[in-house]
Amino acid sequence: MKQEETLILVDEYDEMVGTMEKMRVHQLGLLHRAFSVFLFNHKYDMLLQLRAQDKYHSGGLWTNACCSHPRPGESTIDAAHRRLQEELGTDCPLQELFTFTYRVKLPNGLIEYELDHVFIGFHEGPFTPDQNEIDEIKFFSLDDIQQQINIHPHQFTYWFQLAFPKIKNNMNEIQLMVSS
Repeated sequence: MKQEETLILVDEYDEMVGTMEKMRVHQLGLLHRAFSVFLFNHKYDMLLQLRAQDKYHSGGLWTNACCSHPRPGESTIDAAHRRLQEELGTDCPLQELFTFTYRVKLPNGLIEYELDHVFIGFHEGPFTPDQNEIDEIKFFSLDDIQQQINIHPHQFTYWFQLAFPKIKNNMNEIQLMVSS
């Protein structure tokens, strides 16, 4: 983490209850607003990123296209577009699919407790990954991802393992979004 960021603290209904510095939020394990973006290509393969090794948590793990936190005063969808530009050097139309809440104590002692808004989009590229954030990006079939999660769950972020089955269960709805 290069600079101090302020996160939006929320209640279980996603109502803002305050703000706090990012590292402090993760040290205390406070519920905060977040988002995860899942990108697909025309074959419905999913873009995954390998998080940079030196990320403040979950470095060197595979996860969805991008994820982060909105800033105070910034809508979650605007934050998702901002982070697509910052992390992947691209942007595309996004649609919110669902939200979920999770809490996990990470190996480095930080606690991730997020109310996570999940957005989906379709984009073939090109991508220009920020090498401070991402070591590698690659499209994978959903079956390949599921197989790798089954064999090597420790190679994927916790939140990705929670969101991925919900994404798979919503593929019919996702495909309808494209055709409409």
